[in-house]
Amino acid sequence: MEIWKLLVLFFCAFFGGTAIFLVKSDKSQLLKLILSFSGAYLFAITVLHLIPDAYSGSDAREIGVFILIGFLLQVFLEQFSEGVEHGHIHKHNENHVFPYGIMISLCLHAFLEGMPLAKEHHNELIFGIALHHIPAAFALASILLQNHYKPAKILFYIAVFAIMAPIGFYVSTGLSNGSIGGLEAYFNKMMGVVIGIFLHISTTILFESSVDHKVSKRKMIAVLLGVCIALVGYYGSGH
Repeated sequence: MEIWKLLVLFFCAFFGGTAIFLVKSDKSQLLKLILSFSGAYLFAITVLHLIPDAYSGSDAREIGVFILIGFLLQVFLEQFSEGVEHGHIHKHNENHVFPYGIMISLCLHAFLEGMPLAKEHHNELIFGIALHHIPAAFALASILLQNHYKPAKILFYIAVFAIMAPIGFYVSTGLSNGSIGGLEAYFNKMMGVVIGIFLHISTTILFESSVDHKVSKRKMIAVLLGVCIALVGYYGSGH
């Protein structure tokens, strides 16, 4: 396992969260552009890499079912996360009650997103996930800050979120090579679930980038840049 991948996943999310102490406004245009870019990049990588790989196995007929399960699972998780994984920031004023639903669903989401990296050999996906976690971590930190949590506690919860994708990567690596339970036969089905989650997240980001079906020039450039970089990586890897 390449340690640098774990570090990229962790520190992008961690620094995305700590940026709340540096940015005065939670309406950062830069984070919105990063979100649009990562959404387009993640969608392109899912279509170009993950879906073909998942359907290449002997259980291809069943993959579509698991993609639907993943899609619906993300719909369910968002009932608790309130769209934080999309960079949404909501104010909570319930007497400093810790947002357990947001934290738990966001951590599960990050854990599942780290799983496809076990079979990702061209490194495109890791950057898409890492970029996607920057605005998600920022939104989580903003919610905790609005609930008047001390900086030390905010850093702790951001670190917990940041470590979940590396853990997902580690667990899926063990599953794919058979060192954890010998569940290689189920790996493509697990990837189907993750593909469904990615499709929901990326398309939601892209649809929410528009108002009255119109996209600003900056966001359009960010989206096209994300797709183009994914295509360059795809053809550059020999496909």
